[in-house]
Amino acid sequence: MKIKEKWSLPNLKEAARRTRSAVERVDQFYIPANALDLGEGKTYAISTYGCQANERDSETIAGILETIGFRPADDLEHVDLIIINTCAIRQNAEEKVLGEIGNFKRLYRNNKNLVIGVCGCMAQEDAFVHLVLEKYPQVRLLFGTHNIQDLPVMLYDVMVNHEKVVQVYSKEGEVYENLPVKRFGQHKAWVNIMYGCDKFCTYCIVPYTRGKQRSRTMDEILKEVQELKDAGYKEVTLLGQNVNAYGKDLDEGIDFATLLEETAKIGIPRIRFMTSHPWDFTNEMVDVIAQYDNIMPFIHLPVQSGDDEILRRMGRRYSAESYLKLYKKIMDTIPNAAVSTDIIVGFPNESDEAFEHTLELVRQCQFDNAFTFIYSPRLGTPAARMEDDIDMDTKRERLYRLNEEWNRHALKKNKAYVGKTVTVLVDGASKNNQNVFAGHTDTNKLVNFTGTNVRAGDFVEVLITDAKTFSLDGKAVEL
Repeated sequence: MKIKEKWSLPNLKEAARRTRSAVERVDQFYIPANALDLGEGKTYAISTYGCQANERDSETIAGILETIGFRPADDLEHVDLIIINTCAIRQNAEEKVLGEIGNFKRLYRNNKNLVIGVCGCMAQEDAFVHLVLEKYPQVRLLFGTHNIQDLPVMLYDVMVNHEKVVQVYSKEGEVYENLPVKRFGQHKAWVNIMYGCDKFCTYCIVPYTRGKQRSRTMDEILKEVQELKDAGYKEVTLLGQNVNAYGKDLDEGIDFATLLEETAKIGIPRIRFMTSHPWDFTNEMVDVIAQYDNIMPFIHLPVQSGDDEILRRMGRRYSAESYLKLYKKIMDTIPNAAVSTDIIVGFPNESDEAFEHTLELVRQCQFDNAFTFIYSPRLGTPAARMEDDIDMDTKRERLYRLNEEWNRHALKKNKAYVGKTVTVLVDGASKNNQNVFAGHTDTNKLVNFTGTNVRAGDFVEVLITDAKTFSLDGKAVEL
């Protein structure tokens, strides 16, 4: 593969650098004159993998594309631009992305003007970029997480100058304001409060793909939330790789508890946030959540392991005991609190005893929900260099036992809702039955229910009639 001079390729070593330099803040979005009408008469499609941050990035990508004339495609057979926004957390995500790129080869064969682009966290990994360049010639555009704002210029070079564009920057990153946005939801919205991460957990690629921790100013965040409230949105989720660290890089002396409180005062009906790191979760945060009814009593609090030695080798900076202390503080202080978590099994050289410690922590916490995974090594992270003598059959057996354990507790907690009436924010029709509605409670329980004169975006009182591990069933209370 010949590397072109104009290409900018990722470098994980550079991406790991952290300096004390001030974060550059850019509040103007510029489109060159020659790209203003680039998408007129053309259509686009975006395929998004991964977390809510990627979903929010895709909204920005869509906003930029529609600003220069593109419109959403009705079908892929006649689309002009496909962008795949990727996630780098686990290996199976890479396999899915490569499979999708392969499937698009047929479309490119039938239409040589089709632009297939790949962006997001996976594009920040040098091994992935080299693989795409060598094996997938149908991909004509590669860019990363730091230059979404340059999309019009990059597309001009691809579509008009007929160049293959590779622009992936490995750097600490900036904060861009006032980029166009096409909200995918009409009642719920994502709001970025910060970007990047400085925790460098040994298994995690995100600090390398997203840059250093950098917060938006509180004024800009509150302005966005106010605009969403004025537009009729009922719920916002404040997003960051570690929202608890919000403000540590700002001069104003503002922390996440302060931001949460000021957001609540705006009066939008529901406020959520994710994700929280247990090491940064302060008592002030717990108190603010308990104080305001419009801050939802649902907290996603990844524990990853219940064993202190595994936590130490993961670089998590807390112990099982301190996590349990925080969990108890949350449950004792916040009325009707619900907690979900992330857990990794099969971390390099996890012993039987270490895994049993994780099961014991799950028994004590009895989580409402858990996202569980077999450890997936990410090239370039410290954990990927650790020796691992645990066979895959053992890892799968541990995952099975873990899921059995937390499922049992989740079902028990859900059954406690039967016979109670809960307030549900309606998302729309259920995915499995168009005659049934679906929405979520304040504790983020999925509720499928029947009712009349129900619309997406409504708050509906629902009597719970049945409980499953992952959802509740009910019927709307007719007033």
